[in-house]
Amino acid sequence: MSPVGPTAVHADEELARGLVAGDDDCLAVAYHRWSALVHALAQRSLGDSGEAEDVTQQVFLGVWRGRHGYRSERGAMGAWIVGIARRRIADALSARTRRADLVTSAGVALTLVGGQSDRACPEAALDRVLVRAELAGLPAPQRLVLHLAFYEDLTQLQIAERTGLPLGTVKSHVRRGLRRLRSRLDEAGGD
Repeated sequence: MSPVGPTAVHADEELARGLVAGDDDCLAVAYHRWSALVHALAQRSLGDSGEAEDVTQQVFLGVWRGRHGYRSERGAMGAWIVGIARRRIADALSARTRRADLVTSAGVALTLVGGQSDRACPEAALDRVLVRAELAGLPAPQRLVLHLAFYEDLTQLQIAERTGLPLGTVKSHVRRGLRRLRSRLDEAGGD
């Protein structure tokens, strides 16, 4: 057997014990050792470097928070971390689908009827007035990001750059704003 084999196993066992005991230096070592793998898996599955970075951070936050649940008899620490990564990637893909559904729903409400004047389509004018009124009722950060997304046609990354907000915060504001807008428009439509 090569001298690397037993040493690496021993190091992993020590690392696991330290991590479970709450040694944040062990978390740093685990991050150094497995973050490139986690990022590569996320990048391959998500196709977006920014999302892959978010997932990588979430994985190691999950490692730290869930460290007491690690059981060496169930498998190596690396395999445990990859399992967490796969769940976080699946969550990110699910969230992406939910965001797309919300954007589509809100986009239908925000879509202006092209080429028709308000006199030719009074329902469209009423819809625009209703959407503007509901947008005005949203909290300022949500209103701002939705305005930039739908009226100025900016991507979430562009909104983050323009406002100076972190991309994750922009995504949260869009998601919450769309959810709230959709709920308010559903209530208004039901009257």
